[in-house]
Amino acid sequence: MRETNVKHNFPYKWTLRDAVFTKDKGKVFSCFACGGGSTMGYKLAGFDVLGCNEIDPKMIEAYKANHNPKYAYLEPIQTFKLRTDLPDELYNLDILDGSPPCSSFSMAGNREKDWGKEKVFREGQAEQVLDTLFFDFIDLAKKLQPKVVIAENVKGLLLGNAKDYVRQIYREFDLAGYYVQHWLLDASKMGVPQRRERVFFIALRKDLAEPFMEQVDMFTVLPKLKLEFNEPIIPYKDIETLDLGYNAPPSVIRLLEQCKDGECCNIYHPKGSFSNYFKIDKFKPLGTVTASFKRSSSGYFKKVDGKWYGITIKEACLAQSYPIDYDFKFDPYYLIGMSVPPVMTAQIAKQIYEQWLSKL
Repeated sequence: MRETNVKHNFPYKWTLRDAVFTKDKGKVFSCFACGGGSTMGYKLAGFDVLGCNEIDPKMIEAYKANHNPKYAYLEPIQTFKLRTDLPDELYNLDILDGSPPCSSFSMAGNREKDWGKEKVFREGQAEQVLDTLFFDFIDLAKKLQPKVVIAENVKGLLLGNAKDYVRQIYREFDLAGYYVQHWLLDASKMGVPQRRERVFFIALRKDLAEPFMEQVDMFTVLPKLKLEFNEPIIPYKDIETLDLGYNAPPSVIRLLEQCKDGECCNIYHPKGSFSNYFKIDKFKPLGTVTASFKRSSSGYFKKVDGKWYGITIKEACLAQSYPIDYDFKFDPYYLIGMSVPPVMTAQIAKQIYEQWLSKL
């Protein structure tokens, strides 16, 4: 594996074993925590993550094994938000974090056809209406009243008819006592070896906001927060290993043979199929690492000694800025793909601390 000499704010290649978490920047609690991608980001930025809420038993098993949380609640957020026995620490948070399941808004899914329908993730959780979970999360924020709320979601939430959900998100945060703003960020510009665009909603409690308010336009005043990240791009060649990943399915090999570096196989399919298969360009970052890698044989492929292989688990870890010694309790590709890149969260958390929390 080759490495550049470029200095980044946070290392994309790291281990839990050797990491030093200072825990001096504030308290965090994470909802929809998955394997703890955002949790590790807050820890890298110096925050103390108290625990998590998660509905998937396999995810929370992995979370506990790697993070040893003080509090871990295995239950739907709909019941978690109604608890009357939560510890006092959760009513004194600096940041409430969450990544409400977002497949209903993904451009790769059914979008409007799935809105309002109950769905089940592959691990067998209870059925949920995914497009209302964001509002359950805001209900929890209204109850706990953390200083800051951060919610991550897919880019598709900003497109088409989904914009109506964004307007409702703004209304609900306002009613909960928060000023909210959103940013569309690309992980590849934040020190992550992956092109991954995600929208982050960041809300500051109104009673804390006065020192930071600025005029946005003629009608709008909001807390000032600058989130601009222009770290050097990390190409695939910097995370490439000598190991070989999973085999490309025979049905897609013919299309891969026609692809130029970085191209998608659907360009060469008469019906535009196989849109989740790409030929790797070693001189650019990987595209988005998704939960469907290997299981559905989607992903990014390279040719070695006449055969086509997908990325390895270690390469997936590096592309997602996951620690390479993470203890996966089940399908690593699925867990990685469902998570927020730790370095992406760390970059945001660092700015929120420096621009807001450190001045309160």
